[in-house]
Amino acid sequence: MRSPDCHRAVLSSGVPLVDVRAPVEFARGAFPGAVNLPLLDDEQRAAVGKCYRSEGRNAAVALGERLVSGSIREHRLAEWCDAAARRPDSLFYCWRGGLRSQTVQRWLNESGVSVALIDGGFKALRATCLTVLEEFTDASRLLVLGGRTGSGKTELLNSLPRSLDLEGLANHRGSAFGANPTPQPTPIDFENALAVGFLKHTRATPVLVEDEGRSIGRLAVPEHLHAAMQQAPLIIMEVELAERGAHIWREYIHAPLVAGRDPAELAGRYLASSDRIKRRLGGLRHAELRRLMNAAFATDNDQHAHRRWIEALLSDYYDPMYDYQLAKKQARIVFNGDRDAVRDYLVTRC
Repeated sequence: MRSPDCHRAVLSSGVPLVDVRAPVEFARGAFPGAVNLPLLDDEQRAAVGKCYRSEGRNAAVALGERLVSGSIREHRLAEWCDAAARRPDSLFYCWRGGLRSQTVQRWLNESGVSVALIDGGFKALRATCLTVLEEFTDASRLLVLGGRTGSGKTELLNSLPRSLDLEGLANHRGSAFGANPTPQPTPIDFENALAVGFLKHTRATPVLVEDEGRSIGRLAVPEHLHAAMQQAPLIIMEVELAERGAHIWREYIHAPLVAGRDPAELAGRYLASSDRIKRRLGGLRHAELRRLMNAAFATDNDQHAHRRWIEALLSDYYDPMYDYQLAKKQARIVFNGDRDAVRDYLVTRC
């Protein structure tokens, strides 16, 4: 696994990855589907690192052998053996493909289990991901799907094979009300997942993405990719306000409540989101929005009550911003139509 092309093949193939770095390293960023089965836990890694700096490599290796011995070694060896048995094609890696992954490989070999390592480890795979993202300066490799908030762009995008859901990878719907209950990934996780997503598509035809700002929640779309998105052909899906309001009710209200979300928690989250846009709405419209929201959540899940505040929010906040932004993108629009027309257009291109 020595060449950049090999690293690209690893990332695009979906081969199982076993990350033997410490949990704190894994938490900062890893690759889609990778599992963390560390050689050293966080405290052990810190102790070995300190020893390495003060006494050198040999002393650090000896300390690591002492720290991971007896029942600790047996437990970790059993986890690695199990991972290798379940997926014999698994590839193991540490930070730079050095001592830790080589130690794991040696211990497994002594147990009669053979595993392959990724040359250069996490650092090499991460560099490959960054290179892939930097390659997206050519807008012809992209198509961008636009439309007003609530149009159902993400559903259409995910129904087409040559697409990449940036909001899904970022675990955020990309608006003031778009936060999910579960945390967003780290920036490294997000960038790695983006790169892997692009690697799974050939260069033969463009990849469809949704029209996004630079920020998706607290994450940023990589600069080169976002710049290309601002130049790429734009397809606009036109959907009426009532249909958009119904779609948002189903996605943001009905589905979470049916899934068991606490109505009070959901109401608190959305009321807090409305407070964050108070300055843009203005005091009177913000107060009216909160009144409609409180009235709707008092009914629990009444569609019509919720759609009153949803459609007011679309008309007063999201649609004016959309109109302003779209006016600057007119030269890039190559097609616009309703959902069926846009789907038909994209099916032949994605």
